[in-house]
Amino acid sequence: MLVDYGGSIFPIVAHSPWNGLHLADFVMPFFLFIVGVSLALVYKKVTNRVEATWKAVARVLKLFLLGVLLQGGYLHGISSLTYGVDIERIRWFGILQRIAIGYIVTALCEIWLSQRTSRQWHFVQSYYWHWSLAIFLSVIYVALSYGLYVPDWQFEVTSSSGSTFYSVKCSVRGDLGPACNAAGMIDRYVIGNNHLYAKPVYRNLKDCNMSTSGQVSDNSPSWCHASFDPEAAVTCIIGLQYGHVLANLQDSKRRLDNWFLFSASLSVPGIFLALVGVAVNKSLYTVSYMLITSSAAGVTFCALYLLVDVYGYRQLTSLLEWMGKHSLSSFILVTSNVAVIALQGFYWKVPENNIIHWIVTLVVRS
Repeated sequence: MLVDYGGSIFPIVAHSPWNGLHLADFVMPFFLFIVGVSLALVYKKVTNRVEATWKAVARVLKLFLLGVLLQGGYLHGISSLTYGVDIERIRWFGILQRIAIGYIVTALCEIWLSQRTSRQWHFVQSYYWHWSLAIFLSVIYVALSYGLYVPDWQFEVTSSSGSTFYSVKCSVRGDLGPACNAAGMIDRYVIGNNHLYAKPVYRNLKDCNMSTSGQVSDNSPSWCHASFDPEAAVTCIIGLQYGHVLANLQDSKRRLDNWFLFSASLSVPGIFLALVGVAVNKSLYTVSYMLITSSAAGVTFCALYLLVDVYGYRQLTSLLEWMGKHSLSSFILVTSNVAVIALQGFYWKVPENNIIHWIVTLVVRS
């Protein structure tokens, strides 16, 4: 909510157009992190692995389908109450879908790869395979990002005025720019260009000359008109390890010591990679971005635990607790535009003179 309706007024709140970190760039990894923490509690004791697996799959399918409904293009926005989507252009991987993928990978990791036979809990021995999987996935992603050759490519953009064809010159390897990165190439081949996010954040780059109405200038580089879906990585598995500490250790000091150690162990290599040239990039979910944001999530988690569970200041975070309990419902109300449409129903003298109209006017003027 803060990003969608405040980012246009305060750019530091909105997503960084490409490299760099803004406030909004912490939201997705924080979501993935807390999903991992929760799974450590959900699957603390698994008596039947097959049954637990089927329940996890069923939950993920529900989350994935809900995401397709909300962000696949089925709902047409606050200015129209119509609905329906062309199957050839439906967006398959929105926010909830990527969380669903992180959920199932982490759930299967916890159900099948945890060493539950050990009498005494030991962090490294009990979850050796978890860390191995996280490192393996990161290495594969880095190898693909820097090793795959990205050829020149073409795409078509269809609008009410007709279709336009664009060509993008690449013929490079290891490029992490918005036009010629390997992640985008894989998505175009596997998912299809028509099924990617039609309004990627890199359109806010100066090169794209985007107008206040959200249209890319005709004289902008061809890649500015292309679709692109952000990536996601192993933050869920990292959050899972924080959850293991919460589930297996009872002493608050030991919990905090372990969490701060984890956070420091993540931030140091993350900052080092950023300094040596591995861009901190949310859209590509680079390793430096993953490590830095996971560390930030861990520190935030520590701070809230210290404030609420250790010192007992629950009233100060009661609103956050309520939002946490109803996070999915809030997301549905905002993403489906039900909350926005409801606010439009309150106006002064004429229907056009409503809260949403004045917010939009303020955004345009800014």
